[in-house]
Amino acid sequence: MNYWKYIKPYLYAFILGPIFMIVEVVGEVFMPKLLAAIINEGVGNDKGIGYIIITGILMVILAIIMMLGGVLGAYFATVASSGFANDLRKDVFNRIQDFSFANIDKFSTGSLVTRLTNDITQMQNMIMMMLRMMLRSPGMLIGALIMAFIINARLACIIAVVIPILALALFLIIRVGFPRFNIMQKKLDGLNSTIQEGLTNVRVVKSFVREDFEEDRFDEANHELRDKSLHALKVVIFTFPIMTLAMNVTVLAVVWFGGKQVIVGDMLAGDLTAFTTYVTQILMSLMMLSMIILNSSRALASARRIKEVMKAKIDINDIYAAEKEKKVETGDIEFKNVCFKYYKNNHEWVLENINLKINSGEAVGIIGSTGSGKTSLINLIPRLYDADEGEVYVDGVNVKDYSLNNLRNGVSCVLQKNLLFSGSIIDNLRWGDEDATEEEIIEAAKSAQADGFVSTFTDGYEMELGQGGVNVSGGQKQRLCIARALLKKPKILILDDSTSAVDTATEARIREAFKNDLKDSTKIIIAQRISSVIDADKIVVIDDGRITGVGTHTELINSCEEYKEIYYSQMDKEVTA
Repeated sequence: MNYWKYIKPYLYAFILGPIFMIVEVVGEVFMPKLLAAIINEGVGNDKGIGYIIITGILMVILAIIMMLGGVLGAYFATVASSGFANDLRKDVFNRIQDFSFANIDKFSTGSLVTRLTNDITQMQNMIMMMLRMMLRSPGMLIGALIMAFIINARLACIIAVVIPILALALFLIIRVGFPRFNIMQKKLDGLNSTIQEGLTNVRVVKSFVREDFEEDRFDEANHELRDKSLHALKVVIFTFPIMTLAMNVTVLAVVWFGGKQVIVGDMLAGDLTAFTTYVTQILMSLMMLSMIILNSSRALASARRIKEVMKAKIDINDIYAAEKEKKVETGDIEFKNVCFKYYKNNHEWVLENINLKINSGEAVGIIGSTGSGKTSLINLIPRLYDADEGEVYVDGVNVKDYSLNNLRNGVSCVLQKNLLFSGSIIDNLRWGDEDATEEEIIEAAKSAQADGFVSTFTDGYEMELGQGGVNVSGGQKQRLCIARALLKKPKILILDDSTSAVDTATEARIREAFKNDLKDSTKIIIAQRISSVIDADKIVVIDDGRITGVGTHTELINSCEEYKEIYYSQMDKEVTA
């Protein structure tokens, strides 16, 4: 995956950040030398207060320059990392929007949320740390080493012994840490999925009094994340004590051997003070390098997960579409020898050898037992999934030859799960047509039998809906979704069991509105109730993924055993009731 496109807009910040950090490093390297001069010359050689004041002023000026370098370096590092993360997050989100249902099935929603948030944040933090320490840490290491050898080469050999030992320890720590961070991110996926399901389905949880079960499920996921986080972060926990121990032992050795040299006159007191500071700087730079490497290992695990999303093969696209400019005009639909299954390694077909012709303007009912393949069939029309064998045609053109935008603009779906978004009712309805006038919205709501209850709300169409439309009933939600679909003025309208929560009288009025408002549109109604499709121009009966009957109610009641069985089972229930 090429990250240059996310670096290029902020290249100036990627360059200026490290440069200003180098300014700070240069100051840090020369500051101990000035302090040593004050001790050696100003005090030791008795050059007087004037020399001390002048050198002190130089140190203050140098400190101000260092401060400016540090502030500006941190500022540009923040600009670069935030911009990088912003652009990457946008592209990952856009990529997910292009996913087919099959792609979304592969990645859990919780995992995608983690990748969009935590994983990209890990990469952002790594970039910020790299820009602030990438040149500062090795710059300080090299500069302090050079100054230490200039002051006292013999004493500097102590550092030369410590560095390889610390480097080996860091290598072993990183080797252990990387796979642990990868596992930790996966456990974070699991926790996010658990939280999402628990909060989204909170009403179901409460209605079945399953709070204790959900709490236990959350505790399990939370504890797994805690355990794996501790397992991974133990690497970081051990790094600091090791580095601190090495720093203290080295400083102690320097003071011990350097102090002896001062006593015998082989080394000046100021030089020992500066040398001790340089040793501390060297070990601090090594600690910075260890943190960079540790955070990089975690960020690399996150980068790999982002790459999985960006490189995921999208199985439904219109790259090779032959009729990209064509739009759906009439709404004719034809299935030719269509076979389909969700999991391609399964032996059983979800739909098998489907042949069906639906003419423009027809009202077609699709009925069958639960799991018979009704929804799977209509999902092939707007290419929510693609047929594995055979072809689906709309207006005589293979659906794969349309652009996805033009095909789906011609099809309006009200799916089984009625989804609304947080925001006002009018904003939700404008998903059907963002340019719709208030009069058009009210007219669509009237056709969907939604205007009656919306008008009773204090704020009417401006009433704010909770996430998913939680503050309206199931039947109200269905009617709002139908109104939203009607505003689209589609050539093909698909209703997937979308009137199951409304009473039969209201449903009859909705069907009547379809006849009047969508005379030229093809209407496909999937239903469990015979009454929902009994007046359709054509009824399709599906059983176990196969079409077992096509015709009007009268024709099917005389010729299709599956239809007859459904009809009489429902009629018997109504009589019994």
